[in-house]
Parts: sequence; C-alpha cells; structure tokens
Amino acid sequence: MLGKLYLIPTTLGETEPLEVMPLSVKKVVEEIDYYIVENEKSARRFIKKISPKKSQPSLRLMLLDKYAEELETRKYLDACREGVNIGLLSEAGVPAVADPGASIVKLAHQNNIQVVPLVGPSSILMAMMSSGMNGQNFAFNGYLPIDKGDRKRAIKDLERLSKDKNQSQIFIETPYRNEKMFNDLKSTLLPTTNLCIAADITLPTEFIKTMMIKDWKYQQPDLHKKPAIFIIQK
Repeated sequence: MLGKLYLIPTTLGETEPLEVMPLSVKKVVEEIDYYIVENEKSARRFIKKISPKKSQPSLRLMLLDKYAEELETRKYLDACREGVNIGLLSEAGVPAVADPGASIVKLAHQNNIQVVPLVGPSSILMAMMSSGMNGQNFAFNGYLPIDKGDRKRAIKDLERLSKDKNQSQIFIETPYRNEKMFNDLKSTLLPTTNLCIAADITLPTEFIKTMMIKDWKYQQPDLHKKPAIFIIQK
C-alpha cells in the first residue's frame, strides 16, 4: 500500500487554527510525522498550535523553499512508497495554489500517489467570494511586473481582458508594495472599472471593499505590509 500526500492548510495569520478549519485537519496532523514545508520554524509552530501534545522530536521536515534542489525534492515522496503518509504545508493558506507545493503534487500524480486536499482558508477564493464580481468566470494572475511601466501595461491588459471576456481578474502584490499598486490602479484603470481590495482575510483587521475606481480615488485604506488580494472587473 502506498502512503498518501495530504495537502494541509494553514492559517492566513495569527488566528486560532480551529476557528478557520475543521477538526479533520487536526486529526490528520496528529497522525502524520513526515512533512514537506517552506519554513521549518513556522511549520513547527503551526503543528504545535493545532496539536499541542504531538512530539516535536518525532517530526521529519523536508524543506521546499527557493533553495531546494530539484534532485533532492524528487526524493521527498519516497516514504509514500513505503506506505507512510506525508503532509504538505503551505506558509499561509492552502498548499499548491500560488505556492511552490504544486511541484510536489505533480510528482505525486506522476508516481500514482493519492493526493488528499483538506479544507482550509484560501485568500484567493475568499476574496473572490466576497467581491461581488463574476464568480462564474475569473482568472488568477499571480504577481504583476515590478517595473512601473510594465505594471501599468499589465493592468490595462487585464482591464481589456476583463471587458472582452466578462472575466474577473485576480492578482496579488508583495505586502510592502501594496500602496504603490493601489496608486497605479487608481491612475491607470478607467473610472467605471470595479476594484475589490481584500486584506488581512480572517484576521481581526480584515478589510474587504469593492467600489468603482472613481470612488476609490477618495479612499486610502491602510494596506502597508498587509497580505492583500486585488480583483478588477470592467
């Protein structure tokens, strides 16, 4: 019997895990000792928070960060071939969505290892749910270019795509650049284009608002260093 790869969600901030995810996640964490993680310290902290009695020395953590070598990560699922279940943990939210864990999920499918996704908070989906925009047809575009000129062209391209396809366009930014992104959106998009900003989702400081650009021009929400999702629709 092959082991399974469990996709284990984490919180989007300093929230009690069981406030935003079901008991099934706690049960899986209590049973698994092998994990693939982005950051060992935060992974251990999350595991301890959701399962305080779990033995930390028994944990085997395999790092999947930007320094991980592909030849090494291809061995991460070897334990599954011996019947051992492995958990894949994201840094925040659900694994493999805007997350390097997708490469491990692909590897699992290639090796006929069952992939088991668990329920948890996804900032992308929760922002889309609460935006009031087209939830039947939407696209996630990841990060836009850093260069100001390229970024503004990308914003206009997404606006045209949204109008042509009646499609909500979702994207993110590094938290410390949120305010620059917001200013570029206000100066680049048409006045009647809708913009949703969803920041600090599931946290006490949660902010979610959808308005036309002409109305956003008079608003200046505090987005500095806050995880945020941006959605536009023309």
